[in-house]
Amino acid sequence: MAIDLVIRGGRVVTPGGVIEADVVVDGGRVVAVGEGSSELASETIDATGWHVMPGVIDSHVHFNEPGRTEWEGIDTGSAALVAGGGTCFFDMPLNSDPPVLDGETFDAKRAAGEASSRADFGLWGGLTPTNVDRLDELADRGVVGFKVFMSYSGIDEFARADDDTLRRGMRIAAARGVLVGVHAESEAITARLTSEHRAAGRCGWRDYLDSRPVEAELEAVDRAIAIAGETGCRSHVVHASHPRVVERVRLARERDGVDVTAETCPHYLALTGADLERLGGRAKCAPPLRDADAVDGLWDALRDGVLSFVASDHSPCLPAMKQGDDAFAVWGGIAGVQSTLSVMLDTERGLDLSTVAELTAGRVAHRYGLVGKGKVAAGYDADLILVDLSMRYELGPDMLLDRHRLNPYVGRTFRGEVRRTLLRGRTVWQDGRLMAPPMGRLIKPGGDR
Repeated sequence: MAIDLVIRGGRVVTPGGVIEADVVVDGGRVVAVGEGSSELASETIDATGWHVMPGVIDSHVHFNEPGRTEWEGIDTGSAALVAGGGTCFFDMPLNSDPPVLDGETFDAKRAAGEASSRADFGLWGGLTPTNVDRLDELADRGVVGFKVFMSYSGIDEFARADDDTLRRGMRIAAARGVLVGVHAESEAITARLTSEHRAAGRCGWRDYLDSRPVEAELEAVDRAIAIAGETGCRSHVVHASHPRVVERVRLARERDGVDVTAETCPHYLALTGADLERLGGRAKCAPPLRDADAVDGLWDALRDGVLSFVASDHSPCLPAMKQGDDAFAVWGGIAGVQSTLSVMLDTERGLDLSTVAELTAGRVAHRYGLVGKGKVAAGYDADLILVDLSMRYELGPDMLLDRHRLNPYVGRTFRGEVRRTLLRGRTVWQDGRLMAPPMGRLIKPGGDR
């Protein structure tokens, strides 16, 4: 019987380790990892000298479509994703305009994704004081989670949730089995410190860092965990910036039995507050970059399995919005969707490849209930990347595919070149070129693959 594809001679990265094996693909799925006969295959790829890994699942991006496509867009954002080895992303409900707060806005974003995405995608819905009574519409449509801000989101039409809103929303989420993703920073602390700094004329990058201390993150995390435990809601702390935050999550899970996890982002693993002062607006984010000790602690948490996974939090904007002398007025968001895998392959940090694959794919799929995603194994979608770890490259702006190329890692040297990205067995990126038209489809927790 003829089959579609055999990837021969590669070193396959599995949860149990790296093995030398062929990967046999048919009908968009892996049917065997072992020895495959290329004589029966319609296509054969020689992966000798390369590693075969599961495609990155980026659970946290802002592609801003519809409504703010000039900031980014699903076409350009997903192109950058696949160039960096990604095969699936979850788009946040903001900064699209309008944000995804009900069934109608979900449907509009789904249509935009199906028209333009070069990777499979899931959609977050929002949880705000204005749409608690519309959450069932979002759950019915298969959102991957409800996203909530405990501080100002930066977008007026996506209001922050007070504790009552969070409690009501988490009760609904618990009843529907939907995860709640929390941006955990205390509005009371950050707003007060921001006001004090601006009133005193202190508007530099160090002042911005001082206005969002880790204590603001911890205070909000403690409240979110308490409400999640009270309501029985599955919760997730997005973009944890400090090991102290991760430790609170670990204690709540292991000591108190709360179903809570946390992610961090590549920029918290590769950049510090000193880089913000050097790079300016392209390295501004919230929570902000921390010090070198915090970076080391987050890598330790990844190595120890305390942090669940890594997501880019790609949040681009117009270049003009990244300029200015007032650090508080500059748009906060880092555009790094193409570089997640590159940061994770840092040899100095010593993560083995199986752990990297779990942090960028396997554990993401498990936490969000994605059936048949996140592993190189029989029965799973053939979302695969071929990586040449012998290669090192310096990231240049001409290599970037996102709309405005404001990636803060430009000029850094990385290990490991993505030679090929396959989505459900079809090559979508190869040797620096996009190879297929948009073919992404909506992915829902629990099935519909």
